[in-house]
Amino acid sequence: MTSIPWAIVLANYLDYAITLVVAVLALLAVFDCLRRSAVQFERAWKRTKTFWLALTGGAAVVSVFSAVFSTLALLAVGVPGTGSLILMLIAATIAGVYLADVRPAVSGESKNPGYW
Repeated sequence: MTSIPWAIVLANYLDYAITLVVAVLALLAVFDCLRRSAVQFERAWKRTKTFWLALTGGAAVVSVFSAVFSTLALLAVGVPGTGSLILMLIAATIAGVYLADVRPAVSGESKNPGYW
């Protein structure tokens, strides 16, 4: 019987942690996008609410699906499954752009430097 090298197990757990963090961020982004009105996006000179809802929703679906798959693998085998890190990078980028750029502009927290 062969055992799995500790480096591979560590890499799987790090992938799992990244997947969980990205899933939480993507869900935060999609829920925040849902509670904003469409007019706020236009007023802040950002893309439409439908555009951001589609992007953040897609990121949330991909990241949550990967997190569920990894969790099921952890429960069944004892080692979390490895998701696609490139998909997690894309999902994290979408959620990060929304949370760092769009959300403050849409919520009115920023001073809107482009405002005259």
